[in-house]
Amino acid sequence: MREVREKVAQIAPTDVIVLITGESGTGKSVVAEAIHRHSGRADKPFQVVNCGAIPETLLESELFGHEKGAFTDARSQRKGIFEAAHGGTVLLDEIGEMSLSAQVRLLHVIEEREVTRLGSVHPVPVDCRVIAATNRDLGVAVQRGEFRRDLYYRLNVVEIRMPALRERPEDIPELVEAFVEDYARMHNIPPPVFDEGSMEALRAYSWPGNVRELRNLVERLIVLSKGSTLTRADALRHLDVTENAFTAPRNLPVPLHKTPDEAHRDLVYWALLDLKKDVAELKTALLGNAHPASVSMSYPRSAVSLMGEEVRVEEASMAEPVEGEEVAGLKSLAEIERDYIRHVLQSVGGNRRKAAQVLKIGERTLYRKIDEITGRDRAAPGRRRKPTGNENQ
Repeated sequence: MREVREKVAQIAPTDVIVLITGESGTGKSVVAEAIHRHSGRADKPFQVVNCGAIPETLLESELFGHEKGAFTDARSQRKGIFEAAHGGTVLLDEIGEMSLSAQVRLLHVIEEREVTRLGSVHPVPVDCRVIAATNRDLGVAVQRGEFRRDLYYRLNVVEIRMPALRERPEDIPELVEAFVEDYARMHNIPPPVFDEGSMEALRAYSWPGNVRELRNLVERLIVLSKGSTLTRADALRHLDVTENAFTAPRNLPVPLHKTPDEAHRDLVYWALLDLKKDVAELKTALLGNAHPASVSMSYPRSAVSLMGEEVRVEEASMAEPVEGEEVAGLKSLAEIERDYIRHVLQSVGGNRRKAAQVLKIGERTLYRKIDEITGRDRAAPGRRRKPTGNENQ
């Protein structure tokens, strides 16, 4: 977190646009508030809007305001977030959930420093700093057409990446101390002490909910503790210890910085590598069972004795294969991909979300491939269509 603090101290006095990224619960809004508090706008409003919590039909009104009669329930004029934050800072939380139409208007506000209320044609000048936060990979969203490229470049002037709590366990004691002080004062309770055993348990935990989960745990322990010292047993009693939480990190979504097509190519590539490994192991096993004197490294026109039987290894033909002719024992890329997807699905008990994470492709892509696989299975030879009774009509 030292790098985050240093970057905040460096950019806070400026008016540069900041994009804060990281998993949910890592403290993105806390960093945004720190930037505002240490800026020249600290005595002005700090307005926060969660773009993912407001219905799309109301988001533009919330951001840009509206005139009386602009829509059915617009009974009076209303200023939007940008006007309300004039002179201060606006935090656009979960910016990745904003609709494309709202993104167009937001880009205009940022570039022209003016806002036009819904139902009006008169722009209103606004002066406020913009900070955006998201737990999505906006680069991938741009590739998928879900986020405007021009707005992404306009927001990503300075990026602050918030590391997950499992990546910085050394920060846990400091965070616990701060939370204990705050909640002990809030609930008027003597602050308990976390012993070394409890701290060890907290540092070993994977924290899928990040700092938010740690904060909630500390408050729960303070309220429910029966003594002045909290032990390892106290901590474990209130932690989610399922799914090997202390031995391996969770399969949380992580940014791949790849398009679905690139992820698909990677899937095929790794499947081919696995196939190559299997072929090499089979070759080793076969040659390992051969008689040493009969095995020649010169394969053309050589005789190899396998399991007591003489097998003639003919020289490989350089002729081009006949179009449509199948080579026995070899699978197509589509078959390799199909088999590997089935293997992964079986390994995760049929959980398609986990399978998509293992395959490093989107869930929609996985669903599409499953539909293609099941479609090929239904069309495979040997499966007759059930009679409908209308064949002779």
